[in-house]
Parts: sequence; structure tokens; C-alpha cells
Amino acid sequence: MTTPSGRTDAVHTAGPLPSDEDIAAELLDFLAERTRTRWEPDQDLFAVGGMSSLFAMQLVVHLEQTHQIAISGADLMLDNFRTVEAMVRLVNKLRGSAPAPGSVGE
Repeated sequence: MTTPSGRTDAVHTAGPLPSDEDIAAELLDFLAERTRTRWEPDQDLFAVGGMSSLFAMQLVVHLEQTHQIAISGADLMLDNFRTVEAMVRLVNKLRGSAPAPGSVGE
């Protein structure tokens, strides 16, 4: 399926989907690499001055490419990118899977 922006929605078909903990760990590594700072899953990345709106767009691209999802419309709101926990919830929502009990953010 092609989105209005010309992107193609991909469906993850190779093996099992990553767990919430795997998604969070990957995001924390990505953030640490890019910002040279260690973050907590529930830490507000924007409140502490760690992120800019430009970096938020880099996060969008990273999430789309890494998790084969398309983020658009109402899902582009800043609150979906404030914390690693919020991004894990967004990935789960867009790939159509419910988070496992006891997962990140519960």
C-alpha cells in the first residue's frame, strides 16, 4: 500500500515481532548513540532539552525504517515521541499488536 507521501507500507513478515523490551532497548541504544546520553524509558526526552523537533523527525524515520511502519497524521504528535515508552506503544499500535502484560510502560 502506498501512502499519500509516496511511502510504501511494509508488513513485517520475517520471523516473530520484537518484544516491547527489544524495541525499548533498540531505541535506548539509538538515542544514546545519537545524543551521547543514557536515557530512561520513562524520561521525557524533550523536557530535559535532549531533543529538538528536527531530531523528532529523525526518530520518525528511524522508527518507520526499523519497524516497517508508517507514521502519519495524528500519530505525528509530539507526545508519541516524548519517551521511549510512548514510542514502544506507538510501534505496537501501528503494527497492530497489543503490548504483552508486564511490558514497558505498564
